[in-house]
Amino acid sequence: MAKRTVVVIGAGIIGCLVASELARRDPAARITVVDRDGIGSGASRRSAGLHLLRGATPRTRRMSARSHAYYADLASRLPGAPIRQVAATVLSSGPHGGRYLDLARPAPSVLPHGHGVAARAGQTAWRIDGCHHADVYALCGAVAAQLRPRVRFLEGVEVTGLTPRPDSVLVRCGTGQRLAADAVVLAPGPWLAAPAWRDLVAPLGLRVKKIVALHVERRPGPGDELVVFDDEDAFLLPLPGRGHWLFSYTCTEWDVEPDALTSGLTAANVEEARACLRRYSPALAAVAAAGRVFCDAYSPDGEPVVRAVDDAGLMVFAGAANGSGYRLAPAIGSDAAGLLCGPPANPTPT
Repeated sequence: MAKRTVVVIGAGIIGCLVASELARRDPAARITVVDRDGIGSGASRRSAGLHLLRGATPRTRRMSARSHAYYADLASRLPGAPIRQVAATVLSSGPHGGRYLDLARPAPSVLPHGHGVAARAGQTAWRIDGCHHADVYALCGAVAAQLRPRVRFLEGVEVTGLTPRPDSVLVRCGTGQRLAADAVVLAPGPWLAAPAWRDLVAPLGLRVKKIVALHVERRPGPGDELVVFDDEDAFLLPLPGRGHWLFSYTCTEWDVEPDALTSGLTAANVEEARACLRRYSPALAAVAAAGRVFCDAYSPDGEPVVRAVDDAGLMVFAGAANGSGYRLAPAIGSDAAGLLCGPPANPTPT
């Protein structure tokens, strides 16, 4: 029986975990991951890497639970995994729990010491368990290192065309390479408009939204924890390894081009983010004037998209995680591999 050949396009956290799951489910498959940049160098490199056990819909809550189990297992078997557990307090004017998988519980909050973070009038504080954050760029590299040489990685190689055949797909690359694949997984992150797959993904109705996070120049203390501002869908994350905090808020700039964001943050972005943070800590808002900007793909229903984009079912799109690419990547990878390979013979936590 001929070995299955699969090409994964995109070497971010989703692409890497798709490749990992494919290799586990089909040990004989020949898998190649192609990315025009380095491994984890796109949106994954700029991601906060925050994992919360939550979801706005039953499906995303199930995916979050599966991903949680996967990351717990990965941290135990990957020496030096760049994953750090973090305690968390949620501030909300609504009923506690809800999206948080029954892990929410009213409790005394442990807000950042000495930084003046306080709940707003009408809000309550409650705790959630099972949170962590990761250096997603480093984690992508660690996963890829484990997969090599079982999986081939072509970095700095742009895919310029996809040509369907009766029972395969020809993947054309800017380097002149041509890869014949039995199946292709598209995991391009926010690069939806690339000519090679633009027409394939257009019917999915996906959009690209800007993501902005400010670096707050105050060193986190040993007892400081994640604070989630539930009403604003924002969070304040301590990054002790970097010596500062990260404040992420919901930017509402849509239909942006990923490659056009290289000029950095705008004054409007910074002021909008600071205005949001100022509601909770004027002291921290005053020292937040720089940070990171990138973007992500969003779906019409707020759930990740994992589905075939051609009639033959040979090309599968995996992504549009609505700003939760890292958090839901293991479940997305598992679902994509399931479309191509069926259920795993030896299930593991995914």
